[in-house]
Amino acid sequence: MNQNSVSQLRSRVEREFAPRPASAPAPEQSLAECRQALIGVTLLSAVINMLYLTSSFFMLEVYDRVIPSRSLPTLAALCVIALVVYGFQGVLDLIRGRVFVRMGALLDARLSDRAYRAGLDLALRRRAGDPQQPSRDLDQLRQFLWSGGPVGFLDLPWIPVYLLICFAFHPWIGAAAMAGAAVLVVLTLMTDRGARQATQASNAHAMRRSLAAEASRRSAEAIHVLGMRQAMGERWHAANSAYLETSGRASDVVAGYGAFSKVFRTALQSMVLALGAWLVIRQEATGGIIIAASILVSRALAPVEAVIGHWKGFVAASSAWRRLDATLGAEPMAAMALPAPCRTLAVENLMLAPPGAETASVVDVSFVLQAGTALGVIGRSASGKSSLVRALVGIWPAAKGAVRLDGAAIAQWPSEILGPHLGYMPQESELFAGTIAENIARFAKDAPAEAVIAAARAAGIHDLVLRLPNGYDTVIGEAGTMLSAGQRQRVALARALYGDPFLVVLDEPNSNLDQEGDLALTQAIEGIKARGGIAVVVAHRPAAVAACDLLLMMAGGRAQAFGPRDEVLAAVTGRPEPASRPASDQRRLAV
Repeated sequence: MNQNSVSQLRSRVEREFAPRPASAPAPEQSLAECRQALIGVTLLSAVINMLYLTSSFFMLEVYDRVIPSRSLPTLAALCVIALVVYGFQGVLDLIRGRVFVRMGALLDARLSDRAYRAGLDLALRRRAGDPQQPSRDLDQLRQFLWSGGPVGFLDLPWIPVYLLICFAFHPWIGAAAMAGAAVLVVLTLMTDRGARQATQASNAHAMRRSLAAEASRRSAEAIHVLGMRQAMGERWHAANSAYLETSGRASDVVAGYGAFSKVFRTALQSMVLALGAWLVIRQEATGGIIIAASILVSRALAPVEAVIGHWKGFVAASSAWRRLDATLGAEPMAAMALPAPCRTLAVENLMLAPPGAETASVVDVSFVLQAGTALGVIGRSASGKSSLVRALVGIWPAAKGAVRLDGAAIAQWPSEILGPHLGYMPQESELFAGTIAENIARFAKDAPAEAVIAAARAAGIHDLVLRLPNGYDTVIGEAGTMLSAGQRQRVALARALYGDPFLVVLDEPNSNLDQEGDLALTQAIEGIKARGGIAVVVAHRPAAVAACDLLLMMAGGRAQAFGPRDEVLAAVTGRPEPASRPASDQRRLAV
């Protein structure tokens, strides 16, 4: 199935089914929506398996009725009946396959957005694991449904029916078929035992390989300049070799047992023919029973062979489902939307530890900011400044205490509702493939041009953008590679200011700015204050805090000083610091 067909199918499913809310507690509810389809496909399998008996009884009638009577009309009638039944069987089999395809598309429509958000959450919280794993797990589950693997499992319950018919032909034939079924069941159990551990190890090594490749991609420039190609290549090669070894081992197990099951089923079919011939010689069976029993035994054991052949996919899909259940089931329920914040930002006895870390990076920090205020956060590297701002915008949850907007803990705000009221500019100003206007507007659909231009003016880049080849429609490439570091930082500042958010948090906003950029940053902070917003600026350079009313000095994760800017600067430097200084005389703010 090509990409266009998949997209069209997914679109049809999304039109036919109402979208699931993002707050669904667990993916089992999405699978429950397929319950009627599962019931229907199970009934289809029952009819199809009854129709599978056509070939056996056709041969039985031909050998026991047509040949002895030499009746051509009887043969013609049997052929017509068999062809009609085969056609009906083919249509039902086609419908059954398409039902599984649509079940896979339905699960994708229900869970793909949540899997994407779960991947973002893994990256956001810096949890162990690959951020792309939830989406890959969903792909694995969908591909198993599309592979035809579930068909074998639906046919398995019909093996006893076939065996009973074999016993009806003759007890010895039934016993031979039962013995063959027992051997294949043992083969299935051995396949599971041999493949499950190898498949799980293969999935773990695949994740390590993906993480190694992604780390190399992010640091490609440093790897090239520092001559680390061979060393990093060897690390990736080791991860890839481990993946290939475990994946190959799992494939070998499945392929080996699958090949043995095929040979065994063929051999058993021949042995049943021989057994039937022996029974005919002893006059305990008819010639038709020889052929009918051979076909029936082969059909009875075919589902086991199909299950063995798809066992690796089944193990991978079941593991993927468990991971999805654990990942998506842990998503918080959506909170009630609150009014837009407009008054205060309060930090109350905040203690914060980076996800996965055992040591707190922020300890017992408290302050309150009123609307129309700008706070500068200063301190040495690793003093807790960036950790603090991540808590202010809700990236990292508080281990103790709270961050509140207008009295409500920030965790109470749904991200989609709070986002327009927040402006955030991280240290690494990552832009996305698209136009400058799209990046400033946060890729919102139908973003007003006036709002985009207003944000650009607030960041002081309107004239800069107009000088680009296509102005606001200039495509900047992946990660904004078409722009310089300073230009990217100023576009990121405009994105943070888009929509006049109430709280704007800027982490090292002038690390790549020249004197003109510093002036634009100061004016942007003044503009936030003038419209009744709150600005929080992390800085090492005085120009970034020139427009700040208050300063918070961090050291060792604790607040060492908090108060009016000039008072804190006097305490830090030993003398008052001018509001702005020439670029050549800027000193780093640290203790």
